[in-house]
Amino acid sequence: MTKPSKVDLVGVGLNATDTLIPLSHYPAPGSKVEYHAANVLPGGQVASAVVACQQWGLSTRYVGSLGDDLAATLHHEAFTHAGVETQIIAVPNCSSRQSLILVDREGERTVLWRKDERLDLEPADLERDWIVNARALHIDGYDTATATLAARWAREAGIPVIADLDEIYSGVDTLLENIDYLIVSRDFPIRLMNEPDLETALRLMQTRYGCRLAAATLGHDGVLAFDGEHFHYTAAFRVSVVDTTGAGDTFHAGFIYGLLNEWPLDQTLDFACAAAALNCTAVGARGNIQSVENIQDLIATGVRYPAIFEIPAVV
Repeated sequence: MTKPSKVDLVGVGLNATDTLIPLSHYPAPGSKVEYHAANVLPGGQVASAVVACQQWGLSTRYVGSLGDDLAATLHHEAFTHAGVETQIIAVPNCSSRQSLILVDREGERTVLWRKDERLDLEPADLERDWIVNARALHIDGYDTATATLAARWAREAGIPVIADLDEIYSGVDTLLENIDYLIVSRDFPIRLMNEPDLETALRLMQTRYGCRLAAATLGHDGVLAFDGEHFHYTAAFRVSVVDTTGAGDTFHAGFIYGLLNEWPLDQTLDFACAAAALNCTAVGARGNIQSVENIQDLIATGVRYPAIFEIPAVV
């Protein structure tokens, strides 16, 4: 087997084919609601983050699974168009992951999803060379045992591991012990640590699992992060929101981009917030992945939402 090329980022995790339906309001139980468009687009947490990093000039590899349907063709074409190297486990006679996403007039989305269990990635599906020939590993933890193995390999090779988690999967404790940059959804630390105060929950999570950074993305409230000594808070940018699908995926891509460019943490969080905001101005998980220059322009000139945390400056 040919040894894979060295890349900046390898991602192991989910892809999905999203059918996005814009609605004027969320349907009431028992109602009938007319819709005027349905956009079928590639998405998925890790897959979308990898594509964004590739568009910003990083070299990337995606490891995941697909069925043998038209959705699989859509993803293969998207990866090829972006220039992403892929290691796809193909599952015959199987439908790829599907998401039905209802988007209201404020851009907030409700996700309905389905997946054939045959698409689950198993540890035996991985090749160590796919993981260690990279500068960083990004995982979502859905196939937890597989993500844990990849994270261990990366850690052994001195490669930082970034995680995007929004659910407490079985076996997640072992996975969390192998993550360097743990960037999760708003309520994940609260549920995981059984602690209602977010700052306390982040501090406890970082201490328990020993990650370099524990952070929670907060939607239009920005992001709060704890590095083991100090809290860092970045307010979100105000934009004309069309669809929030993929905001978190793009945030993680922005964080990875800053990390691999060795930027200071606050600069990295700014970039990630701005990238996520701009992606929300069009439909789809990859609706508006903007150039690095346009993201930096928003940082320089954009208007932010009011800060919800007062964090003392680190000196």
